[in-house]
Amino acid sequence: MTIIHNTVRFIAVAALLASAAVQAQQTAPVRVRGEIISVDATTLTVRHTSGETVKISITPDQGVGAVKNVKLADIKKGAFIGTATKLAPDGKHVAIEVLVFPESGRGTNEGHYAWDLLPGSMMTNANVETVMSGVEGRTLHLSYKGGSKDVVVPENTPVVTLAPATRADLIAGKKVFVVAKDTPLGLSATRIVVEKDGVAPPM
Repeated sequence: MTIIHNTVRFIAVAALLASAAVQAQQTAPVRVRGEIISVDATTLTVRHTSGETVKISITPDQGVGAVKNVKLADIKKGAFIGTATKLAPDGKHVAIEVLVFPESGRGTNEGHYAWDLLPGSMMTNANVETVMSGVEGRTLHLSYKGGSKDVVVPENTPVVTLAPATRADLIAGKKVFVVAKDTPLGLSATRIVVEKDGVAPPM
């Protein structure tokens, strides 16, 4: 009887873990980077950077944002930023891009985790504790819940902050960054950042 109970318990736990894995897979965000091919009332069609054509469902009241350039020197102690990084041969984290959040965005997706901008890239959303100038650019000491990182930001790194945009800015030929959820009916946009005034989303 004990063996039967243990077997049943094992099957139940395995089923629970499998269910959790499927749910996690379904809820993981899908990030699409590319160029807008077309847009209509319900669908945004994007040419992915891989060359693939991707169709993404959008809503009539779909929120759309943009970014604008800011200076690296404008990043001060106390700012909350998100930066995609790659590892240099010497082990340093080097910024590929930096997004300076407005105060209302403080705490957004805070942490240090894998990112898909480049193979092996990471994302760090964190508070700027110190800013140090050097020959490589600036080094930001970042702190987040559970840890900290030093990130070198070369002078030519794209540094942006959020800017307003509307659905009218979704124009064929514009670069776009879309965060979407994968549903049984296909991809559905949860966040869209589009190129505006010549500034493409670098994230």
